[in-house]
Amino acid sequence: MAVKIRLARHGAKKRPYYRVVVADGRMPRDGRLIEQVGRYNPLTDPKTIDLDLEKIDAWVAKGAQPSNAVSHLIDIARGGGKPAPEKKGKKSKKQAAKDAAAAAAKDAE
Repeated sequence: MAVKIRLARHGAKKRPYYRVVVADGRMPRDGRLIEQVGRYNPLTDPKTIDLDLEKIDAWVAKGAQPSNAVSHLIDIARGGGKPAPEKKGKKSKKQAAKDAAAAAAKDAE
């Protein structure tokens, strides 16, 4: 049995609220779970991350594998609650050309 530590989505439409759960990998995302080990609310400011790290460590020691999202949340929780900086979006070609022209004009002065 492949045990995963992953997010289970709850909450209303367009108002997500996640529970961090330990579940069999074959079960549906919001299906049967073994144990709830935390909560995550992305809508609050700052985002609420409430994890029981002792239970998570115990499950990882037993062989459970955290998902990518849960691994990121664990890193944030261990790092003092400061979320990683948001990634900057890629500029469009038009915006990159404007920025390059502005830089060239500034250098010409």
